[in-house]
Amino acid sequence: MENKELKQDNTFTIVNDNGEEIKCEILFTYEDEKTKKNYMAYTDNTLDEEGNTKVYASIYNPKEENPVLLPIETDEEWKLIEGILTSLTSEENDDKKAE
Repeated sequence: MENKELKQDNTFTIVNDNGEEIKCEILFTYEDEKTKKNYMAYTDNTLDEEGNTKVYASIYNPKEENPVLLPIETDEEWKLIEGILTSLTSEENDDKKAE
């Protein structure tokens, strides 16, 4: 998928394989010192069959003006991203309980 434009409000537009533009929201970015790669987790705010928000993750180069989103290919990298998402989700749930 091609990243069309990254905006200051942490959103960007991608063009899918059908040529449709989809607005996505960046959940977090992360640079891993071990792999020396930059990762981005994002959502298009659609829901899966169980009502959960769909979340995607890709490798990207933050120095590019219009970065290309590349697939994450190793189980180790997926576990890293899943761990970050889990910790963010549990922090968010703790914040909601405190309110």
